[in-house]
Amino acid sequence: MQPKTQLTTLKPYQPGKPIEEVKKEFGLSKIVKLASNENPYGCSPKAKKAIEEELQNLHLYPDGYAAGIREKVAAHCKVAKEQIIFGNGSDEVVQILCRAYLGEGTSTVMPAPTFPQYRHNAVIEAAEVREVPLVEGDHDLQAMLEAIDSSTKIVWLCNPNNPTGTYINSEDFASFMEKVPKGVLVVSDEAYYEYVGAEDYPDTVPFLKQYENLIILRTFSKAYGLASLRIGYGLGAEKVIKAIEPAREPFNTSRIAQAAALAALGDQSFIEDCRQKNNFGLQQYYDFCKEQGLSYYPSEANFILVDIKGDSDEVFQYLLSRGYIVRSGSALGFPGFIRITVGNSEENSEIISLLKTFLQERIS
Repeated sequence: MQPKTQLTTLKPYQPGKPIEEVKKEFGLSKIVKLASNENPYGCSPKAKKAIEEELQNLHLYPDGYAAGIREKVAAHCKVAKEQIIFGNGSDEVVQILCRAYLGEGTSTVMPAPTFPQYRHNAVIEAAEVREVPLVEGDHDLQAMLEAIDSSTKIVWLCNPNNPTGTYINSEDFASFMEKVPKGVLVVSDEAYYEYVGAEDYPDTVPFLKQYENLIILRTFSKAYGLASLRIGYGLGAEKVIKAIEPAREPFNTSRIAQAAALAALGDQSFIEDCRQKNNFGLQQYYDFCKEQGLSYYPSEANFILVDIKGDSDEVFQYLLSRGYIVRSGSALGFPGFIRITVGNSEENSEIISLLKTFLQERIS
């Protein structure tokens, strides 16, 4: 039996190389993974404690409604409990939205390059994908508006954008929402929300009162350090959340994930500490780029996209063979760039030292 024709045009999502594979390939004992935008400081000790306590309940199904974490997220985000949908990571909420709204004869608009799962899931649903090129790393909001027509069901905003780390400011976001037709869903993917420091970054939650066609995505995979547990959520108008709930699989978030997320959300001092350390790490890379005369995109996330003025695959392999895993820009739509997750201070210094050596060797 043959699957849907459109599946033959897709490749499975390719994450950063796994640590175990790199150890084996190069015979290394120490590996530093700075490829998947994970939190180098792990998760809150409170989350770890909650996980340990939940281990005695592995024989029980999770609460499909996720009542405990639902109440906590509602209070944290200042929304009603009925305005939240949980996913096996925010990736699954992307999938749910595509399943609910997209199909043959529909279209969806997104920036390019951006998080690839918007396109991936849209193609699976046989929708037309309209990709609008970034302009100097930023969303071209006017061109995205012009790409919308009567067939368009979803517009994706990745804010901050992956892989550039750039963001849409408050004024531009408000103007965009005002101009999007009310029958078109706008998805503001804010996976890196907790890392943002820009004063003019939009506070999108209040927009939910005015715009029923807005969905906000957030996750516990990044700053909260719970990537392996797969839990994220969407915020939207109650009637929209109710309409898409049937597309969600039952028991899609585990008991352990719910317990850990609930505890993690209650430790905002951990998040603030991680944010400050991330800012320090970003500055390490900014200083390195300035010293070496390299271009980069100023980032509001926990990664940086750097133009290394050469073959990004070559740099990737150079670092990989020495035990440092990053992402080559050739796989992200930015050939000649590398994307580096901000690690701890020592990891950043080590990889910067290796990059300096590489650049020096290339000159000589």
